[in-house]
Amino acid sequence: MQKQYNNKPASKPAIKLAAVAAMLFSGAAMAQSSVTLYGQADMFVGGVKSPGNGDRAFVANSGGMQTSYWGIKGVEDLGMGTKAIFDLNGFFRTDSGSMGRFNGDSMFSRNAYVGLQNNSYGTVKLGRNTTPYFVSTILFNPLVDSYVFSPQIFHTYFTVNNGQLYDPGIIGDSGWSNSIVYSTPTFGGLTANFIYSLGESAGNNSKNKFGANLTYFVGNFAATVAYQQVKFDSTPGDLTNSTGSVNSPYIQGFDKQNAVQVGLSYDFKVVKVFAQGQYIKSDVNANVNGDIKHMDGQAGVSVPVGAGNVLASYGYVKTLNDVASFKRNTFAVAYDYNLSKRTDVYAAYFYDKITGLEHGDTFGVGMRHKF
Repeated sequence: MQKQYNNKPASKPAIKLAAVAAMLFSGAAMAQSSVTLYGQADMFVGGVKSPGNGDRAFVANSGGMQTSYWGIKGVEDLGMGTKAIFDLNGFFRTDSGSMGRFNGDSMFSRNAYVGLQNNSYGTVKLGRNTTPYFVSTILFNPLVDSYVFSPQIFHTYFTVNNGQLYDPGIIGDSGWSNSIVYSTPTFGGLTANFIYSLGESAGNNSKNKFGANLTYFVGNFAATVAYQQVKFDSTPGDLTNSTGSVNSPYIQGFDKQNAVQVGLSYDFKVVKVFAQGQYIKSDVNANVNGDIKHMDGQAGVSVPVGAGNVLASYGYVKTLNDVASFKRNTFAVAYDYNLSKRTDVYAAYFYDKITGLEHGDTFGVGMRHKF
């Protein structure tokens, strides 16, 4: 005789309890993982005149105070103090709506990584990562990472050719593809970050890159030291991307580049002061004029005024090889006014003088919104 099953509907209290339980478990799962859309849009209007160029261009351009970007990042709690993390973050241009900082820039050139984070053991990230050297560069000058108005960004990430001597600046981007980053937990305000980028050439690892920094933040005082080395084959792809044709006489024979910098800041409340020093040596094997040596220093202040800050920075560079040298003096001043926690407006002026070239300068007013 077959067993009879009771198909009678569950009672209303039982249904309510099941619904509450489902909501509780659903809420716990949602609390363990999250995905965030974030970024910023920055646009300015002004005039730009490059050193050695007598003509001025009047522009409405993207990224005056900071390069515009957007991204998606997420975290999932795996238990035992460990979290899975990811970040897909790319630049865009508000003036044209185009992707990237320039034509041909990758979709997620700011960051594109997946990794693991643990409060006791640190963080590992795999993919395209912002370099520790770039982080140290932008944290210790008042105009941060402005590629329009920050003297230290110009000294570090822009090439210069005054007709007698070529200075490549830092070779390689502010982010490295095919890289592994490890960041230690913070101990008493001290954090170490390490990066290694693989050459990804079968049987040849000579195009690798590696670097590291230490950052120290305690109270009103902060300090950093950063180092990186970039190597090349006889056909340096990174150098070609940075400077144009590999057949240029200025970049033939590059072997490797070593760079080191230190930075300090102290917040006196009425004024925050910044200082940086940097040395970059580019080894050029096939150049009879010798290796290229770059030395620079930067000093700056941020002064609270009203609902904003007056920002000022001065930088000095000397670049030389065995037969030539030039000097570079730059300064910038800006006022950044906060309309809210996420929106600010600014006005800025940048001056740039290189030995043997007519001075350049840039001015503009702009707006930045963070989301």
